[in-house]
Amino acid sequence: MDFTYSEEQQMLADSLRRFVESEYAFAARRTRSRTLGAFDREIWRALAEMGVLGLNIPAEYGGFGEGAASRLVVQRELGRALVLEPVIPAAVCAAAVLENYGTPAQKDTWLTALASGDKIVTLAWQEPESRYRPEAVRTVAQPREGGGFVLDGCKSLVWHGEAADALIVSARVAGSDELALFLVGREVEGLTVTGYPTMDGLRAADLALSNAVVPEGALIGAVGDGLAALGHAFDHGIAALCAEAAGAMERLVEITSEYLRTRQQFGAALASFQALQHRVADMLVHKELALSMAYVAAQALDEPDVAQRTRMLSAAKATVARAGRFVGQQAVQLHGGMGMTDELEVGDYFKRLAMVDTLFGDSDYHVERFCSAMQAG
Repeated sequence: MDFTYSEEQQMLADSLRRFVESEYAFAARRTRSRTLGAFDREIWRALAEMGVLGLNIPAEYGGFGEGAASRLVVQRELGRALVLEPVIPAAVCAAAVLENYGTPAQKDTWLTALASGDKIVTLAWQEPESRYRPEAVRTVAQPREGGGFVLDGCKSLVWHGEAADALIVSARVAGSDELALFLVGREVEGLTVTGYPTMDGLRAADLALSNAVVPEGALIGAVGDGLAALGHAFDHGIAALCAEAAGAMERLVEITSEYLRTRQQFGAALASFQALQHRVADMLVHKELALSMAYVAAQALDEPDVAQRTRMLSAAKATVARAGRFVGQQAVQLHGGMGMTDELEVGDYFKRLAMVDTLFGDSDYHVERFCSAMQAG
């Protein structure tokens, strides 16, 4: 895989950077996150017009059919700005599930709507006691006489679930104990969505499903495809998240370096003190390591060997999460007392990078997953 930016990728990166610098200045982002529930439909439509939402969706559904290398370019720029919109859960994870497991009707309806920005779809797979285990599902799908299913159960920490027009819900099919995915619209009777803010300024939601009736056409793929479909979505989500985190670290190093160049102490800029220069150098090393592992994660998506792909993605996720925590902590400390306040954007970056570890499985989970893949290989 060639990670040198092509002319088209460089143009996309430049246009995205100009866009986020205009729309995601610190004050504007902070205001939007606190007044609009971390989601702005106008920004979402603008991202669709720029091709961000349909980047990896096939051309026959209104997308561009680009690969993982182009996605890395986009997510890196979005990470620099701490974009609030649900690009990863909708345009990456949900799109990956629908493209590979959806029926022709589901693809025509939902992939087209995702690419255009008309609809938002996100995954609802975690439950209160699942602890990153996608197979730990208690939600039940009971087949109905005459077709369709009745869903009962609950889901927690649904990323951007409050803004979603439809949710991809995992459930065990009664009578077979097989895991399946269902496309559940927000209008379905018996579905209750309770939204709340997360630490990093985004939004999540809890779902309650009580006798929620969905048609036969809501089933994504076949009964028994659920775990494989979720794994496919997580692979793409991890690769996108690693690129986003690398972009956030890149920008945080720039912010910290600029602060040290302008802040005076003992009649000299803080950047002139060698001890602080060494700490910034350590931040740069971790940022470059994270970016390199984001490349590894993107390359893993084309790896045909399952064990090798798992090793690459889990290694990337754990390494990027560790690097993000280090860069975030150093940035806060190098800003001194101000770094501990809510006055500076450094805190926003620290919180987002801290949350990277919890998404799609924390470091302990991925170290365990890496070791299991090593044994399997």
